[in-house]
Amino acid sequence: MKGSMKGHEAKMPRMEDILNLPVQDPPSAEFSATHIKWVKIEGGRQECPASFRIESRRKRSEGSISKPRVDGYLEYTLYWCSYGPEDYRDSESGIGDVSNIRPATGKGSRPGRRHMMRGAPCHGILDLDAVGTRAMYAPRISEELRQKVMFMLYVGISLDNIVQHHAEVVQGHGGPHNRDDFLTRNDVRNMERVVRNSSHKLHANDDCSVKMWVQRHQKYVFFHQDDSNADPFILGIQTDWQLQQMLRYGNGGSVASHSTFGLKKLKYPVCTLLVFDSSQNAIPVAWVITSSLVSQDIHKWFGSLAEKIQTKDPRWRPSAFLVDDPSLDISVIREAFHCRVLLCTWRVRRAWIRSLLKKCCNIDVQREMFKHLGWILYSTRSGPNAVDAIEEFMQVYIDQSVFMDYFKRRWLPYIELWVNSVRSLPVAGTEPLAAIESYHIRLKSKLFDEQHANSWMRIDWLIHTLTTEFHSSYWLDQYSEESGYFANIRDKSFLTNAWHQALHISDIDVMLDVQNLLLAKVISQTDRSLAYTVWNPGTEFSLCDCPCSRLGNLCKHVIKVAILCKNRQVARPLLAVQVYRQALLTLLQNPPDDPLVLDHAILHVTHLQHDIKGLEDLSNNGLLQPVPSEVNRQLGENLLFPRFL
Repeated sequence: MKGSMKGHEAKMPRMEDILNLPVQDPPSAEFSATHIKWVKIEGGRQECPASFRIESRRKRSEGSISKPRVDGYLEYTLYWCSYGPEDYRDSESGIGDVSNIRPATGKGSRPGRRHMMRGAPCHGILDLDAVGTRAMYAPRISEELRQKVMFMLYVGISLDNIVQHHAEVVQGHGGPHNRDDFLTRNDVRNMERVVRNSSHKLHANDDCSVKMWVQRHQKYVFFHQDDSNADPFILGIQTDWQLQQMLRYGNGGSVASHSTFGLKKLKYPVCTLLVFDSSQNAIPVAWVITSSLVSQDIHKWFGSLAEKIQTKDPRWRPSAFLVDDPSLDISVIREAFHCRVLLCTWRVRRAWIRSLLKKCCNIDVQREMFKHLGWILYSTRSGPNAVDAIEEFMQVYIDQSVFMDYFKRRWLPYIELWVNSVRSLPVAGTEPLAAIESYHIRLKSKLFDEQHANSWMRIDWLIHTLTTEFHSSYWLDQYSEESGYFANIRDKSFLTNAWHQALHISDIDVMLDVQNLLLAKVISQTDRSLAYTVWNPGTEFSLCDCPCSRLGNLCKHVIKVAILCKNRQVARPLLAVQVYRQALLTLLQNPPDDPLVLDHAILHVTHLQHDIKGLEDLSNNGLLQPVPSEVNRQLGENLLFPRFL
């Protein structure tokens, strides 16, 4: 038997010193502490006091229902540590009288954990000093490995495959080095049981259930506000993995918002913040669930998220932020992220084409109306006022009453806001639009499965689905891409978006009428005898007759034709570029007379030139519609100030 004595001011001994203690042999079978020689060992770490809740069980004869005798022998004595790592107390959650609420399964928290202290670094992996050889003796696997195994379980990987995969990984880095490398089947089985028994319904009442989830997952919540008469419900979620992806891909890259998803079906809509990986696929890095429009309360949670990011990396800064809602307060985004803000038109484009396909039966009328809607959005037909374009549109297509009723009800109140935003903000290009739309389709397929229809009006179901299965599917995509494992179980339909699919279409498979630019033909990549037609080629409002486009999606044929038109420089300037160019030239050609205003204008033009250079860099990366070189040239010439002076 080995013994060690630790005084009040003693240091925590190293495991090697303990193992080197001599084995002692007490003189008899019954002995006490006085029969053992105690040795004080000085170690390298501060001693961490601990207290335990003791739970014992006494042996009784088989089949007996009588209470065990006090003088019977103990079958076991269990010591529950009172310090962490988790804290299951409800008293500090701030959610009112829910401390007596039990989970839906009827079970309470773990024995000895309720109402007790937590946080002492006595659990190996929670101790920042528990590195090197000491980590091999940690009583638990690391949180990182636990999350990895949970992700695998959520996407449906079996216990045997997880254990086998882990063994291959350990063998690949030369054998076991720490506690994580000793992952056992029992470790995985315990986590599998947690996944199998987990439920979104922590309480029959949805509000209480959400509060319980928030209390148990504080580290994933960057903002929370309860619904009240004065304030709307807001819940901002970002997991550790999502934070890592935002730090990795958002720094120097682009961040995009995907707002108001599920406005009609879900109890509260979802806003997602996305970053783009090295393959320009969208990755969700934060979710915001709110009972109000995101644009109304963005100032409440956006700063909290930015502060969380800056705490992890003060130098973190994206190159651009893409907004899909023109009513968002741009100043809040600029102040928080200190980056350019671009307008993303994928939402309005998708809504219009899907409604046209549903409410208008004539394909020729569909494409003409779609083109006209593009003129309205960019006001390229009626100069500075979009009202004339709207009136003309309604007169020309007065017979399309079903669509017109929809347009007047849903879009007419906001069309001026969209037009003004197109004029004031640069418009994002096709590549991020394709990635965002791919995320939208994936989220829709996951949440709006009819088997979940009864749960759509519960917030706890939405939170649970997003943070478990849906979240894990994106983890699997990245893990499989980087490691090569589990490629066979990934959902092939979401591996590439329309932009990447377009890059695999050969130029010789595109037939383009460079004289009239009325239409283009693209040979099918699966059936060489079939060719799809793209009308209004090279613009944001192109329309194709392929099955994908007929569902309202941005298809690879439209993107391929747009890329080809840009490379051959045969397409007319994009609508977004026309608007941006006109705004710049108006400023240059009509300088103000007032000297003070003139100085401000000169300074503004200088900033514009700097912005255009940055926007050209974004354009080269596929994030922005290209800015014509003549705009930059004229801007540079006028910066010599002959016109102004």
